[in-house]
Amino acid sequence: MKIFTYLYDLFGRLSKHKAATPIMCINSFAESVFWPIPPDVMLIPMCIYQRKKSHYYALLTVIFSVLGAIVGYNLGYFLYDPYIADIVKVLHYEGHVETVRSWLTQEYGILMVFVGAFTPVPYKVIAVGTGLVAAEAMANTGSVGMLSLLNFVLVSFVGRGLRFFIEAEVIFLGGPKMENAIKRYIDIIGWVCVALVAIFIAYKILI
Repeated sequence: MKIFTYLYDLFGRLSKHKAATPIMCINSFAESVFWPIPPDVMLIPMCIYQRKKSHYYALLTVIFSVLGAIVGYNLGYFLYDPYIADIVKVLHYEGHVETVRSWLTQEYGILMVFVGAFTPVPYKVIAVGTGLVAAEAMANTGSVGMLSLLNFVLVSFVGRGLRFFIEAEVIFLGGPKMENAIKRYIDIIGWVCVALVAIFIAYKILI
């Protein structure tokens, strides 16, 4: 099933459109709140077709992704019960949110935000989960501790920045050879990322 090839070609065509940059920014923002398509799916074709603008596109992707994450954090902090909780149930994300809550409170703390920002772990779940845990901490102890909005934003910028600028730099330096390699192996890369996320989540749930 070549879903990633389809998405790559789709966003490759979009990248040539005059509204490509706003679409990329909207996708980056929405992905951190509710949208399932990761920013990389559009960032990579944009960098390939406009290689000289790779770092500019990466910067925009980071900024709008973090802005979306701020919205997600605040949704978790202020509106999780009852509004966001109902949406989470409809999307069958309850298990994901509980897993993130466990990671944030018992194992990784603020480091989990970096993991979510840098890896293919769905960042919308991290953002909403961090806001939720911060609200619970405030209610229980009167302090959010390390999970303040400021810390969340700073760590998000570091994680998202590393991820998207590495992608842009690799494409910028790789040139046409990198473009051909990505086109050839895009489905393998995509499914490997999905598998790694699934294995990681399953491991943390079962162990």
